[in-house]
Amino acid sequence: MNNITFTLNGKTVSYDGSATDRLLDVLRDTYGMTSVKCGCKEGECGACSVLMDGALVNSCCVAMGAVEGSTVVTLEGYRETERFAMLDKAFASVSAVQCGFCIPGMVLAAESILAKNPHPTEAEVREGISGNLCRCTGYNSIVNAILIASKEGNGLW
Repeated sequence: MNNITFTLNGKTVSYDGSATDRLLDVLRDTYGMTSVKCGCKEGECGACSVLMDGALVNSCCVAMGAVEGSTVVTLEGYRETERFAMLDKAFASVSAVQCGFCIPGMVLAAESILAKNPHPTEAEVREGISGNLCRCTGYNSIVNAILIASKEGNGLW
């Protein structure tokens, strides 16, 4: 098998396992990206969300063969950005984090929403995070945090 080469959080990496391995498992087990969680194994919960070539994807549904030449960003890489700092501040300001299990996926969903539309409506935010399940917050604080980041981070997205 040929190596699968891709960019992970800004660094070129090469994976020599099977092309049928799940991106989720490779990120966690090979590269130590523990922000990527296994919640459902079906692409329903968003706990395994990553940005792949700028799009929010469920890494549990992506085979490594599809990752060749792609750019993958996990929360470990994203947290080094100014955009993350704004989202982090906004999430903290409204206590949008309880258990924290869903938060890496929610933050990357927020990035995806704001990258496409820097000033979304509440309805657009709710639609944008609809693929991410949270069992603790009831979503209102997360939606508010994204709207705060949109307003206070004017110009970042």
